Amino acid sequence: MALLPPCRRRSWLVFHASAAVAGASLAMPARAQPGGAARPLGIVQIADTSPAQQDVSRDFLIGSRAAWQDLNARGGLRGRPVLHRVVETDGSAAATRDALAAAAADPACIALSGCVGDPVAAALPPLLLRGPAAGLANVAPWLQRSGVDIGTNTFLIFAGHEAQIAHAVRNLAVMGVAELGVIYADAAARRQAQAAVARSATALGLRVRDWQPDAAGLLPLGQRLGPQTPAILLFVGGAPELQQFVQGLGRQKRQRYVVALADVSLQVLAPLGLAARSSASVIAAQAVPLVTAGVPVVRAYRDVLARLFDEAPSPLGLAGFVAARYTAEVIAAIDGTPTRAAVLAAFQKRTPVDLGGFRIDYDAGGRSAGPVTQSMLAPDGRIVG
Repeated sequence: MALLPPCRRRSWLVFHASAAVAGASLAMPARAQPGGAARPLGIVQIADTSPAQQDVSRDFLIGSRAAWQDLNARGGLRGRPVLHRVVETDGSAAATRDALAAAAADPACIALSGCVGDPVAAALPPLLLRGPAAGLANVAPWLQRSGVDIGTNTFLIFAGHEAQIAHAVRNLAVMGVAELGVIYADAAARRQAQAAVARSATALGLRVRDWQPDAAGLLPLGQRLGPQTPAILLFVGGAPELQQFVQGLGRQKRQRYVVALADVSLQVLAPLGLAARSSASVIAAQAVPLVTAGVPVVRAYRDVLARLFDEAPSPLGLAGFVAARYTAEVIAAIDGTPTRAAVLAAFQKRTPVDLGGFRIDYDAGGRSAGPVTQSMLAPDGRIVG
């Protein structure tokens, strides 16, 4: 994995350490508060902080933290403070099981909210179908892939890879493109996304040519692509893999457009000078409105982030903020005490919610078809859109 710029790595390490402290206290039992104060409501967020997912989790967690801290500053939830606890994992199956077991064993925990990134989010729903965690609502996880049995207690509000791919392919078809190139970061990415790519391309009459790297990696693959390959390439993978591939493309005579999915953070790539060293324009799909949008929830995110964190707005941060806000909105509407059972029952109603311009309205498959937008990394390092 390519190293991040020093400023990004320092801020990640500080954040990583604070999240570890929060996670370490998870299994402690809830105690009565001094002076008769209301006992906190526990919200647990499981996060994959492995190298492959740390950029996604970092920004997403900052957005969630901002939302919960702002809520507590305004009096909490139903007059009670929210104890937002982060449990870190290394992305492995064993670590994910242990994190979920810790959440289930905590009597203060009434819900999971905003679990991130995609591998952890995909592993959780089957584990929530039985056992001590079966009564927990799993709200707004960052579950990007298709084909996961989400059961009855996982509530998806973000557009996944399939919707992002369909959005990107529709945009390309409008531009008159007849052939789409697809780059898969590895065999796992190909297994997860190839069917969705084929469905979207077939629906719009596009031909598809695809590649995945051999043992030499993505940089040599980019170097091998000649002038006869499609000018527009859909990239399925994360930011570190995309960086290697675009570096391999270098400054070719032919202008290329590389369209990535929502796991790629342009905010991570921009400081690397990637666009300036390549003839490729990098476009990233986002499962949230543009962070420059004027809708109320985005304005609230920008305002809260500016007050609480020394961070620039990012799509993944906005997603974390939306996940927390939606969780709070549904719990606030519960009649009576928000126990685990009451919280799960409230989310299972799948009542439509307009979260300040982010519409949550579930389809028959149990996912809300949230918005898909796109931003571009300009050659001068600016993020446009």
